[in-house]
Amino acid sequence: MSKKLTDKAKKRIVNISMKACSIVLTLVIAAVLVLNAPIMVLHEANGAEETIEHVSIPSYFKRWQPMIIQEGTISKVESQAVKEELRSEEDVTFDDGLDLNQTIEGQYTILFLGFDTFTNGGGTLHDVNYLIQFNIRTASMNILQIPRDSYMPDYTNSGTNKFNSIYACGDKSVSKVQRVVDAVQESFGIPVDSYVITNCDSIVEIVDIIGGIPINLPRTIVYEPDKILYEGRQVLNGTQSEWFLRFRSGYNEGDIGRVKAQRLFLAAAMKKALDMGNLELMSAMRKIYDRQLMATDLSMEQISMIADLAGTVSMDRVNVFMVPGEEATGPGGQSMWSIHKTAALEIINKWFRPRQVPLAYENSSIIELVPEGSYRNTVNDDTAQNFEDLVN
Repeated sequence: MSKKLTDKAKKRIVNISMKACSIVLTLVIAAVLVLNAPIMVLHEANGAEETIEHVSIPSYFKRWQPMIIQEGTISKVESQAVKEELRSEEDVTFDDGLDLNQTIEGQYTILFLGFDTFTNGGGTLHDVNYLIQFNIRTASMNILQIPRDSYMPDYTNSGTNKFNSIYACGDKSVSKVQRVVDAVQESFGIPVDSYVITNCDSIVEIVDIIGGIPINLPRTIVYEPDKILYEGRQVLNGTQSEWFLRFRSGYNEGDIGRVKAQRLFLAAAMKKALDMGNLELMSAMRKIYDRQLMATDLSMEQISMIADLAGTVSMDRVNVFMVPGEEATGPGGQSMWSIHKTAALEIINKWFRPRQVPLAYENSSIIELVPEGSYRNTVNDDTAQNFEDLVN
């Protein structure tokens, strides 16, 4: 009798197990179907146009561009035009294995624009301008600083003729960020893959979100009588970072002195990001998105991929350059940065066009306010520095 009960109990357990397995399997199949069904509505910006597509949930979060609303996407250099400029067949066929939608395989270039504050200038002038290029083949990174006062009369309707006015006063037939992208690509021959935009007001919050920037200041900075940053090692909070980034009156070279000093902050910020790790960094990015502290056409997946990419680059493989030139007086008595075209192209061709044929002098739209042969000095024709040297 007990044996029969035992057999019945076993059969019952088996039946229950089979039912449970069936239910679990059904739920798994249903989940897979839901996850892969095109049930999410994805809005994607393409210049001035917007496309609407139904995609799966995983695809939605991979392609989601939460910070694109403010500026939209940018028009990139045509791939065929780029292929015709590549140096070798190997460069044409090379595949770095990353799904970053870059213009040239093996490299990725981000245009970073930092705007003035809304209370001091209306937030329309991009005073901080960097081209940040990852070289995936060599696990290195090169940064080109473009002085805000660079003479760019062909790209702005502003009476200043300055680079920092292009966003607000450039070609009205394209988006504001596209105006700056076009000026960069046509002047320097460096294809731009994506952009990141922020302003001084937001920098304060961003620095506080990541916990401050450890830095070793080489000198005491008196931003205002009651706003002093003392020489030595310290951690700058958001407000102090703004003082450091905006300070220029105490530099002999004025704004160019500030551009050079900002390299120290940039190197310290990168070291901080590398020390944070991806999970902490992505958590910070989420907070930055929630507070709308920056605009970019990068998707969350691409941001994660670039964070991974940056993690492979050591500080001694990051170099920073400034567009060569000299101070000059422009139309209306404006203080300008007159680019030294030949020196600029030498830096660009060596460091920022590693797989492209050299950009010829006549193919660059750079206009010199002070023509070659009449230069007063060339001290800023080579200002290259390495991040490892900057933080030590």
